Amino acid sequence: MSLHYLVRCQKVMVTFGWRVKNGKTGIVFVEPETKVNSEYYCQHVLGGGLLPDIHARCQRYSWTLQQDGAPSHTARNTLTYLRGENVTFIEPDM
Repeated sequence: MSLHYLVRCQKVMVTFGWRVKNGKTGIVFVEPETKVNSEYYCQHVLGGGLLPDIHARCQRYSWTLQQDGAPSHTARNTLTYLRGENVTFIEPDM
């Protein structure tokens, strides 16, 4: 099962969510003018919303996280966090 990463940029807010084979995750909202660096992304977007939701929806199925090349996605801290959470993900081309 692969996950497709969705980001919607709007005038006032950025949202994160994933589409999975058996539905969609909840949406994580980021307030306007929030700097989404690696620390924020790991703590609030991944750990605070999306990863628990993905684990609950996918349960026994294997899945692979696919992200774009945003700096908060490719940061060393983010990659270390994902490995620590045992998330299978597509490595960024560095």
